[in-house]
Parts: sequence; structure tokens; C-alpha cells
Amino acid sequence: MQLGLIGLGKMGGNMRERIRRAGHEVIGYDTNPEVADVESVQGLVDALEAPRVVWVMVPAGEVTQSVIDDLGERLSPGDLVIDGGNSRFSDDQPHAEELGSRGIGFVDCGVSGGIWGLENGYGLMCGGSSEDVAKAMPIFDALRPEGPREEGFVHAGEVGAGHYAKMVHNGIEYGLMQAYAEGYELLEKKDIVTDVPGAFKAWSRGTVVRSWLLDLLVAALEENPTLEDVSDYTADSGEGRWTVQEAVEHAVPMPVISAALFARFASRQQASSAMQAVAALRGQFGGHQVMTVAEGEELRDEAAKGTT
Repeated sequence: MQLGLIGLGKMGGNMRERIRRAGHEVIGYDTNPEVADVESVQGLVDALEAPRVVWVMVPAGEVTQSVIDDLGERLSPGDLVIDGGNSRFSDDQPHAEELGSRGIGFVDCGVSGGIWGLENGYGLMCGGSSEDVAKAMPIFDALRPEGPREEGFVHAGEVGAGHYAKMVHNGIEYGLMQAYAEGYELLEKKDIVTDVPGAFKAWSRGTVVRSWLLDLLVAALEENPTLEDVSDYTADSGEGRWTVQEAVEHAVPMPVISAALFARFASRQQASSAMQAVAALRGQFGGHQVMTVAEGEELRDEAAKGTT
């Protein structure tokens, strides 16, 4: 079948290639003319036969909204738009209503697989009507991993359910990554452990903690065993925050995912106001030394050298 694909970055470009390998025609548009197949969104629309299916793979928020608005003006009744980016689930119903008022279908699809998806396939989580999902099933089958459909694809529910499932997926990912990271730090600190990368690699088969994330950490440690010159500054793309917000909204305890999210926030602080307040309080009630910033940095340097 034919597919229009808007957004040909790291994910979108690889998705285009995987779909083409499955024998489908993909017409891609990107603001970077070096990777685009057509010069404009209108050129993409004109190149597709009705009823059209257009997959949007652009950054969440204003960019996605702009593309949805534009497609609503250009597409025709019976066409279908799929939002495969990391949009917040609460944006999906307004998008579906906006397009639906023009007779255009809408499916939200969470996509997992990163830069490895081209070869391994992508995990897909969709929301929308059964009719709209069925229209794009050949594309979903081309993108998902080989094997049983249900092991790489789910029609999770109505509009918004796909991005909601992807949000929770990413929240779980935060917790798993943090657990491996904390294990790494403890192993690295213990003087009797002399092969930290080897310990992680030994967990790759037969253990209950084996996973693809573990394999990726092993690969990272093989490239850089001590993670030399790797900054601890860790960004978040939004899904972890949204997961914790939903947990609060529905009174679902999520101590692990919440802690993992807050650890990312902590990684960005050059100095912690909260810990400054703790130090000041220790000075007030116990007479403990309250160090200057320079004294604290000197102690950090000494600790890094193993002298304290």
C-alpha cells in the first residue's frame, strides 16, 4: 500500500526504509530537502492516491499541532492521519475531533524501538477505531518485529490509548534504567570487584535481570568501561513526568518510577538548594560545620580521587 510519512529524522527515516523493505510505497516529506522525496506537504498529498494514509513523525506539541492543522486543510474525507510521535495522550482526542469534523480519520500510535528499530522492528501501541486501525494494518505489520502480531503490536483501545500505553512504557523504562545504573555505581565503588563490565555481561543469559536494556548497558561499558568523560546530566522527554502525573491523578503508588524521574532532575543541578537547606539546618541544631561552596567542591574532588 501507499503511505505518506512526514518527519524523516532518526526514527522516521529508518521507519521509511523498513516499510519500503516490506514492499510498500512510502512518500516522505521533511523540512530537510536532502532526505525528502517531495518538496512540500502538498506534493506529498498530491502523490498519494485516495483514500490516503499519512503518518506524522515529528516532535510533540506545537510542531505536531501545526502539522495536524495543515493536513486538515489539505486532506479529503476518508483519508487517515496517524500520529506516531511522542504526543501527550490528552492531545489525541482534540486532534481526532479536529480531523473528524472534516471526515478524516485519526489513529495515535506509540512507537518504541529507537535507532535499532530498522533491523529489529518497532513495538507499536495504537488507539482509535477498529476501522481506522485496520486501514493501516499492512503498515503496522511492516514496522513491528517478526513473529506473532500480539508480541509487537496492540490496538490498546480508543483514541489516546496508544500514546497512554507508550507513556507508561517509558515510565517503566525510567525505573529499569535507574535500577541498572544504581547497581553499576555500587559495583564500581566496591574495591573487591575488579571487572564491573564483566559482571553486567554475565547477567546477559540465564538471569532474571536480563533484558535488552541490560544488553545496551553492556555494549556501552565495552566501549567505555569506566564511562570516562560521560556527563551525568540526564534529560527527560516528558513521558516520565506524564506517567507520574497520571499516578497522582489516579492515586496509583509509583515510588520507583517517581524516584527515577527525580534522579534525572537531580542530575541537572550544579548545586542543590534542598541540600543547602539541610546543611544549614545541621549547623543550626547540631553545631555541625557548614561548608562554603568552595570547601564542598574540594571535598568532591578528593572523593573522586579516592582520598576521602
